[in-house]
Order: sequence, then structure tokens, then C-alpha cells
Amino acid sequence: MQITPRDVLLQFGHVLQQDLFPHLTTALGPLTPDLELVAAVVSMAPLARWIEARRARTGRPARDRIALATAFIAKAVLNIPTTRNLRERLRVDDALRRLCGWPTSKLPHESKFSRAFAEFAKGQLPQQLHAAVVENTQSQRLIGHIARDSTAITARERPSKDLLQQKRIAKQTRVAAKRKKAKNRRKPHQRAKAAHRGPRIQRQPHQSLEVMLADLPQQCDLAAKTTKNGEDQYWRGYKLHLDVADGQVPISAVLTSASVHDSQVAIPLMTITSRRVVYLYELMDSAYDASGIHEHSRRLNHVPIIAPNGRRATRRVSPLTKIFPPKSTPELSWAEQDRFKTRTMVERVNGRLKDEFGASYVRVRGAAKVMAHLMFGVLALTVDQWMRMGKPS
Repeated sequence: MQITPRDVLLQFGHVLQQDLFPHLTTALGPLTPDLELVAAVVSMAPLARWIEARRARTGRPARDRIALATAFIAKAVLNIPTTRNLRERLRVDDALRRLCGWPTSKLPHESKFSRAFAEFAKGQLPQQLHAAVVENTQSQRLIGHIARDSTAITARERPSKDLLQQKRIAKQTRVAAKRKKAKNRRKPHQRAKAAHRGPRIQRQPHQSLEVMLADLPQQCDLAAKTTKNGEDQYWRGYKLHLDVADGQVPISAVLTSASVHDSQVAIPLMTITSRRVVYLYELMDSAYDASGIHEHSRRLNHVPIIAPNGRRATRRVSPLTKIFPPKSTPELSWAEQDRFKTRTMVERVNGRLKDEFGASYVRVRGAAKVMAHLMFGVLALTVDQWMRMGKPS
């Protein structure tokens, strides 16, 4: 008899409800839903596999790294803004403190929390834990839709002056390149050579995943976008790009600078997601409407459903319009439009990350630490959504 992912989910939920939660209630007292979620994340995420409590050559042994990692998971679940607030909560909440692994009220100093978090960020611990959870819960599941989108992450740091100067130089270089291209039309064999050093979307299909990710800017930056209401939104910080499966389960995530266009991260994201799960359709908004993205998605045996970009129809009116009418913007079929409605699940995940799992309280600096802070929330949200899928409606 073949075991389905739903059987695994029901079995895990049974173990939580019948064995783990009663045992914790006896030892710690009544558990709130948030503490139950913390216990579920810790029981599912293989902390011992990625955290070693070995003695270093110098200094004291890192015995409580698992407890500190559990505390940062609780920080995301409880939506606690700062590490200082987390330490204060641990001091007064006996059940939470003992769940993390400190039986007494004596807690590590705040500086130790910060050093441990820097180690977790450098070693990409939350990313590895999330990948392990996705592999254990989603790898045997046939996923119908993957929705892809990004969300603005506001940070408390300033862009470097060198970065702003590089952006000015890059803009001048692009303008000069367009003028040169208009004057000198390349021949076919020259265009083939230029594809490997052209725009990022043209280079990515010929690169490995590590090279694609390294090529994406990750510094704090300034950005602006137009909302659905036609208003301009400005922010300083980063962008979190997510791939979300049916059931609002995050599968993969990439952090970039705020000014990076969504289309630049589509190919790396679909490469990561394709390695982790098996899925059929990819749902994206009009920002991803590029021929390179369509082609790469089909090359991976997926069906891309991308909202057409209205810029295709915005051309100058030709005097020969009656003889040669302009091409209209392509539209999705009724079946594609019906599937495209599912894309809103990624927006709900972005909203939950900011409202419930700490993405609105980024108090660290640097791309590595910001990504670690966000991924603790993504990890908790992944476990929460997976457990909700097993609950009767």
C-alpha cells in the first residue's frame, strides 16, 4: 500500500495531538496555539542535524545553540519585534522558556543572542531548515499551481553611496548601449554571441543556479512601484521573492535589492522550486511577461500562465494603420483566466508574513541577517499551513 502525503500529514497530526502536546502540557502546563506551533516547528525541523554543540578550539562550548534557534523560531511565531523583547518574554513566560530549553530563569546575555543569530545567518540555518521541511512534506506531492510574486521589505539601513553611484553609471551605460544598438544592427552570429553577455534574463538559462543567485544584487537600495490604485509607493530596503504552492505553502524564497525587477528572479526561483517539488502550472502577474521566462518554464515541462503586459500594445499610431493594423495585446483564455485566480494565494502569504510572522519588524542590517530573519517566519508559516491542510474544513 502506497503512503500518500495526506497519510503522512494525518499521521504527524495524530502524533502531535496524542503524544507530543499532552506530554508538553504535563511538563509545561497548558499550551497556547502559538506555543503548539513552536513545538510543531521544532519537532519537524531537523535542528540537531544542522546545529552541532561541539567545543571550539577557544572559548566556551556552544551548548545552547539549539535553544537559541528555538527561541528565534518562537520570536517569528509570536511576532516579537526585537531580540530584547524576546528575552524579556522568555524571562516572564515559564512555558516558553522551558520549551526553548532553559529550565531556569537564567538566560544568556543579549549579546549572545546576537552572536548566535549572526552565526545562523552566515550558515543559512533557517534556509536549510525550510528546505528540509519542504523536502519531507512536499516532495512526494504533485502540486497543481505555483504562484510567484515579491513583496517589499522595509529595512533600517541606508544604501551605500557607492551603490547609488553605480546605479547612475549603469543607467548612463544602458542609454549609451541603446543608442549604439540603434546605429549598428548586429548580424545573426553576433546576436548569438551577445546572448551570453546580454540582459540578465538572456544569460540566466546558460548559468548554474549558484551563478544566477550571485549575479542578483542584494544590497539595501531605494525602490518605487505603482500600486493597483495608481499611487506611487516608495521604500528603502529589500524584496522578498516567493514561490507558493497550493495550500499557501511557501516552497522557495530569494532576497534581492529593492530595485531588482521581479522578472530578474523568475528563472532562479523556478529552478529552485523545480528541484524541490513536482508541479504543473506557474502563475505570474504581468511583471513576468517576457519571452525568456515563457521559454524556460516550458523547457522545465511546466505550463506558464502569465498575465499579458499592456506595454505590448502601446505603440505609436502608424499612418498605415488601416492597411497594417497593430497587433493587439494577447489575452488569456477562459481556462487560463480561471486558473490565474489562484495566484492570489501568494499575496495572502505575503500578508501573513508581515502581519503574523515578523516580516514587518526587520531590525537587523545586511542581506544575510535580513534573509535569516525572514526565513524563520517563512519556516513557521510553512509548518502552520501544512498542518492546516490536514484539519477538517
